[in-house]
Amino acid sequence: MNDESKQDPNAATPPATTPEVPSQQEMAIRSALETVMDPEINLSVIDLGLIREVAVGAGATHVKMMLTTPFCPYAPQMIADVKQAAESVVPQPTEVEIIPDPWSPELMPDPGLLGYSF
Repeated sequence: MNDESKQDPNAATPPATTPEVPSQQEMAIRSALETVMDPEINLSVIDLGLIREVAVGAGATHVKMMLTTPFCPYAPQMIADVKQAAESVVPQPTEVEIIPDPWSPELMPDPGLLGYSF
């Protein structure tokens, strides 16, 4: 074996490409959000796939959420309910950002909950 075939033990290894595992706090918040219902559809924001991201930082929690319709009349109440549910689990301020992406049943973990097939 020559020196060229040996790998440098100090060489940087590429980072692993494993998906990020949710923290205990994020999982607890998502669990609490299962109680937040869309009043028109009568399913939780989790069942509808409306919660797109939960980030727990130092001093604040940030939730990215979409709505089933762009001008949902229940948006203010749902935002308040999401904040309350998140803050009940992680006692720090929660900011809810409504993202403008269009919702569709394909975003749901189980679209069959709507009672019809696609």
